Amino acid sequence: MTTSTLIGLALSLAACLAVYLASPNQRWRAAPWPRWPAHTAGLVFCVLAWLCLAQGRQALTATLMLYTTLMVCGVLLPSSGVLLGLRKKKA
Repeated sequence: MTTSTLIGLALSLAACLAVYLASPNQRWRAAPWPRWPAHTAGLVFCVLAWLCLAQGRQALTATLMLYTTLMVCGVLLPSSGVLLGLRKKKA
């Protein structure tokens, strides 16, 4: 895996984190992040992630890699928030 691929995957994770932490239903923080700055940052991170993933790949492959990463993070972040909430209730 090349460095640009790793950076692209990290940026797509950062994009999902920014959007998730701005959600009013997020479970990681007491209060959500401000909505518009976080969504803007998420969009910028997505574009940068695609540009990194497109280094040495076809555009369709980079797009599918980005969408797959966003979908996986979009499922895992809320699920991990629920698990954190359950862990806090036990303690």
